[in-house]
Amino acid sequence: MSGFSAEWLELREPYDLRARNAAVLDAVLNLFVGRPSVVFVDLACGTGSTFRALSPRISARQTWRLVDNDLSLLARIPPSSPPSIHVTAAPIDPNRDLEAAFDSAADLIATSALLDLVSSDWLNRLAREAAARGWPVYAALSYDGRAELAPADPTDRRIVDAVNRHQRTDKGFGPALGPSAAQTAIEAFERVGYTVSHGLADWEFGPTDREIQMEVLSGWAGAAREIGDPPLSEIVDWLERRRGLIAAGRSSLRVGHVDLLACPAGML
Repeated sequence: MSGFSAEWLELREPYDLRARNAAVLDAVLNLFVGRPSVVFVDLACGTGSTFRALSPRISARQTWRLVDNDLSLLARIPPSSPPSIHVTAAPIDPNRDLEAAFDSAADLIATSALLDLVSSDWLNRLAREAAARGWPVYAALSYDGRAELAPADPTDRRIVDAVNRHQRTDKGFGPALGPSAAQTAIEAFERVGYTVSHGLADWEFGPTDREIQMEVLSGWAGAAREIGDPPLSEIVDWLERRRGLIAAGRSSLRVGHVDLLACPAGML
């Protein structure tokens, strides 16, 4: 599985929280209204951003099993929670040992920013495992290939095209779905008889969001260099122009994502 630094996850977390689709999130929360207790499995949890996004919104007693193969990220999860919330870190590779993540009863599988990194085979495996147990799945913030940069630059489109090609390379789960992840997930869950609710969950960065714009666009430039298109000199010049706009407070960026909730028939 392709790793991410704790610093990057910390930087993006408030923007992820703001981007989560409100209607999909409400549908998730409505599943647990009136329940005295609930159990969640958070796949590829990183430092626990999904836990932090959902747990304050649920009044029931909660048990969270936070699953990741990166021990350094699991170590960043705060050790203390309110008495009504029990958190366990599970050092499991969700690619090789997905079934081990589901070895005890749960009420929801949750994940964020994962589905665009996985292969079609892995996603179908997740759908089958969830359906075999009758568990709903909440998958947030899957990149869908859309990007809008302002003001526009003539090289923007070629960079975004390169990023979307790079998103389809192996991230540790086989050839990644990249921008097609959300649609592939909808189809995979519908094939196992699930009903899927989904909606846009776009990142929106304004002129004052300089640091995350710098990080995102630097990452895009790196992806384009690995793809080899456009030529290196054009990538370097593009990044220099865009950094200048960010520094001047003149840059805005919108990055497309999709949230979805897949439930057994009749649950939604």
